[in-house]
Amino acid sequence: MADRPRRIGPRTGHDRTARKPARSCTDCSLINGWRNADDNATHEESSMATSDYQIRKASEKDSDAILGCLHTAFEPYRTQYTPQGFADTVLDFETIRRRMYDMCILVAVSGGRIVGTIGCAVKGREGHLRGMAVSPEWQGTGVAAALLHAAETELQNNGCRCVTLDTTAPLKRATRFYEKHGFSATGRVSDFFGMPLCEYSKALSGSRRGG
Repeated sequence: MADRPRRIGPRTGHDRTARKPARSCTDCSLINGWRNADDNATHEESSMATSDYQIRKASEKDSDAILGCLHTAFEPYRTQYTPQGFADTVLDFETIRRRMYDMCILVAVSGGRIVGTIGCAVKGREGHLRGMAVSPEWQGTGVAAALLHAAETELQNNGCRCVTLDTTAPLKRATRFYEKHGFSATGRVSDFFGMPLCEYSKALSGSRRGG
């Protein structure tokens, strides 16, 4: 617990007084050529399922597009969130800058458009994921699985042996997705602006730093 979390990738220079960052990986690599992998068990089949996309590290210029992706993905759940919980989930201009300072943000891009995003950060040997979102028309195409794999790879490359994430009751589909990809509930439940926030964790094998 004494370890100060460090962020993944170069600092942006913003929000140095922001809430403590979960240590982010040292090099958020560009990952090319992801093609709708590992999501064959999803219920939806999309016409975009054969389209190409790329997973890369976000830059500050992507802020508006990331906000748009978050808002579009979470809008169907707005009424199931408290107002403060929804605002903290979809972010705004200031909080996205803080998130990009605190964490490594990865995005899925197709045709120059951001269609998915996830954040990852590290503290000690534990990684943390936050802010997974995929545009509705791209859900069920493998983008979420590719983003998750990319984030887990970054965490492994920085010596993480496990990863955690938090999810809320309205996100039942997301919970099933995480369970399908090896996450299980830890039983730890905290308060998220008046909503139960449930922690999930997963062991990462083959970490590539620090033994």
